[in-house]
Amino acid sequence: MSFTRTLRAVGGAVVAGALLFGTAPVASADQIRNEQWPLQMFNADSIWKISTGKGVTVAVLDSPVDGNHADLAGSVLPGKNFITGSGPADQGTGDDADHGTAMASIIAGHGHGAGGADGVKGLAPDAKILPVAVPGASGQPSAGGDGFSQALRYAVDNGAKVVNMSFGTQKSSPSPEEQQAIDYARKHDVLLVAASGNDGSSAPSVPASVPGVLAVGAADNHGYVWQKSDYGPNVKLVAPGVNIRSASSIVDVHGKYRLANGTSDSTAYVSAAAALLRAKFPDLTAGQIANRLIKTASLPADQQGTSLPDQHYGYGSINPLSALTKDVPAGSKDGPFPAVGGGSSGPSSDPSSAAGDNSGNLTIQSHKGLSAPFIILMLVVVVVLLVIVVVVVMVVKKKNRRNGPPPGGFGGPGGPGGFMPYQQQPPYQQQPGAPGSYPQGPPTQPPGQ
Repeated sequence: MSFTRTLRAVGGAVVAGALLFGTAPVASADQIRNEQWPLQMFNADSIWKISTGKGVTVAVLDSPVDGNHADLAGSVLPGKNFITGSGPADQGTGDDADHGTAMASIIAGHGHGAGGADGVKGLAPDAKILPVAVPGASGQPSAGGDGFSQALRYAVDNGAKVVNMSFGTQKSSPSPEEQQAIDYARKHDVLLVAASGNDGSSAPSVPASVPGVLAVGAADNHGYVWQKSDYGPNVKLVAPGVNIRSASSIVDVHGKYRLANGTSDSTAYVSAAAALLRAKFPDLTAGQIANRLIKTASLPADQQGTSLPDQHYGYGSINPLSALTKDVPAGSKDGPFPAVGGGSSGPSSDPSSAAGDNSGNLTIQSHKGLSAPFIILMLVVVVVLLVIVVVVVMVVKKKNRRNGPPPGGFGGPGGPGGFMPYQQQPPYQQQPGAPGSYPQGPPTQPPGQ
């Protein structure tokens, strides 16, 4: 089965021209690196002091990858080509390998030249790429005819801990084979990341709309959702996807590089962030990695108050440095996903909360109600205290009647020293808006417009 819609990084169009940013680029000997604004926004130099993704394999289900590109050489495993049905997928060239090469470079490019200062550098530069050429991802027919199911199973069986799927088909549900492959990956603790789509549509797309898959939308360098980013209840996160510089298997005026828009690119950045976390926190499950990304996500300042998850922003834009450094409770093993085979999808519930980034953006908190045993215990304590108060009052009154002066005299009723019980204080009430409540109300402006 060939895909009816491949989510290429620009929806079929590559953006030409120079980038215009609100901040000056960092000093670099190479213009290509200067144009990688997500690395500057994420503070990648600080990230790489903590994690580089070393030891983590990211499968790129896509077109073949040009593993001989100067920025990828040595980082790409042979993989397998499910378009032809045999052979490796790391020797792609020309148009047929352009998209896969771009995604691989965003994830694990290492640059080239002195100190790797030239060319494209990925967010997880020490991760390994397992290229798995998917039927339909490069516009070619499938040899096996079963979508991405065989390719996904191959990725799982060959050590991938994160699978990047920057493609999709507009349909309401996966085929039985595709669903079984997704379940197989989840049972093997593999994090699946997929692009939401580039049509500005709410129509469901597979695999992004399948429960258990981390669906990603695209945002610009100010954190606002790209107008062509697909939306819906399945979207969990957004990431950089506008004016994205990446490696290419096609030579242009800049060499083998391209400049593009799309949820494909944003998906690759989320996969790279997941690789950083899997290297830093090897004991966390795939669901707990997703939970950490969600609980450290943020919104633009004027989108504060948006009810979460929002159909355009999900839980917000990824903050990889915060995800690596914040104190985030691990939560349940499934994280924001339903258990394999069913259930509801939402951020993992924990008694503690995780703040957003240090810009004062989104804070996501969880909430649990009081348990029945705790309520019963509190009632028992209150009853005991009331009994003690009554006993004390009775004893004092009896003593005053026996030893006190005549009524109306010193110490009598209403006189100086007469006994007056303390005023009972109202029970503690949690105020609306206290920690544990999600902000309510629609966004101040329609997201993504």
